[in-house]
Amino acid sequence: MSPILQAGIAFALIVASAAMGAFLRLKLPEHHLTGDSKDVIKLAVALIATMSALVLALLLASTRTSFERTSGYVSRMTADITELDKLLGEYGPEAKPIRVALRADVGPLIASIWQEDAGPQSAAAQGKGHGDSVLYMLRELTPSNKVQASIQTRALQVSTDLNQTQLSLISQPTDSISNTFLIVLVIWLMFIFAVFSMSSPPNPTLFAVLFLCILSASAAIYLIQELALPFDGLMQISNSGLRAALKPLG
Repeated sequence: MSPILQAGIAFALIVASAAMGAFLRLKLPEHHLTGDSKDVIKLAVALIATMSALVLALLLASTRTSFERTSGYVSRMTADITELDKLLGEYGPEAKPIRVALRADVGPLIASIWQEDAGPQSAAAQGKGHGDSVLYMLRELTPSNKVQASIQTRALQVSTDLNQTQLSLISQPTDSISNTFLIVLVIWLMFIFAVFSMSSPPNPTLFAVLFLCILSASAAIYLIQELALPFDGLMQISNSGLRAALKPLG
């Protein structure tokens, strides 16, 4: 389910609960909402609101940390590809076929991570074999001097690091947010806004404020879900840097 759809469902449920609260306000006896009952209701809402704020903060912090870590992986992979191509260029003409193979592997590499033109199974299959040919060709190089030997050693290290980074990105779950967290959070928000609308006589100002608050809460859920999908949606990590990492040969 897309983040915008999840946020829309949450918005609709919370609005419905607020409308139910306004309806109950008209039906409940006045003494149910005044005196000691009103004080208890305030304490209950404050407790649920505090728990909701903590869950929202924890989810946002968790998804933001994961998003930034994934972005760091992509930057590291781009740097490794650039460094590997530079090393191969310094090695000499003998490494030109490897540079050609490296450029040919960039497209499948991006598809295996962003899954642009393939489903999860075919993308995983692409990722499994990517980089093996380049690594094998690096091992087959025969250095003719110490400089080439040192370049080959460094290139092997960079290529191995590149493969490990790619596998880390591919193995990430597509949805790291538990639906249970979101369901409980939405239920808490429904309770809070139902009590808000039930605690005051209905008027346009109240409805406008509640609408904006509900919209803000739904936007927070949308933001959390978007950050949990770093390679999909409107806030996905860009692959333009990876595409432009290697200049055409010649």
